[in-house]
Amino acid sequence: MPFQGLFKWLLGFFRGRKTFSLGIYGNVNTGKSTLANRISMDWTGEAMSKVSEIPHETREVIKKERVSIRVDGKELTINLLDMPGIATKVDYHEFVDYGMSKDDAQQRAKEATKGVIEAIKWLEHVDIALVVMDACLDPYTQVNITILGNLEARNIPVIIVANKIDKKSAKPERIRAAFPQHHVVEVSALKGDNVNKLYEEIVKRAR
Repeated sequence: MPFQGLFKWLLGFFRGRKTFSLGIYGNVNTGKSTLANRISMDWTGEAMSKVSEIPHETREVIKKERVSIRVDGKELTINLLDMPGIATKVDYHEFVDYGMSKDDAQQRAKEATKGVIEAIKWLEHVDIALVVMDACLDPYTQVNITILGNLEARNIPVIIVANKIDKKSAKPERIRAAFPQHHVVEVSALKGDNVNKLYEEIVKRAR
């Protein structure tokens, strides 16, 4: 029947226009929210996340829906997800060291712990993951290994982002050597260096 034919056409059309969920994961203070803002600003003109030097500024999943990325004539629509920083332990004393009161620090620690759990639960809804690592630090951390292990177990495509290459102490080659099984893109989310290469890789992995 004509209606059935129209239904099949519409179904095929919308399947061809799938929206991918892009999750940004990583340890605290690796520049996840700075990267989320860079991507959002580049394609929508608006920032999406608050950035702070105090760890665990992002304590719940922040979403920017239907962001269109265009690379080499190809367009990809994504739901951009800025995840809370992953940590094996959240200690409120760390926040006190930044000048927060004990009560505020304890509340932040409680929210941050919930955020870690939420970020892991959201793996069920992620199609592609950016794992952000600080290129100035040792990549062999329990957090990095835990994040990658969870992603690999779910067969979620992974792009490792070696961030902060604008700093003199950055050694992104250590990240490449530590995780040769994954594609690594070196960027400065703060200054925008090499982000075009990241967009190319995102579009490639989503096809």
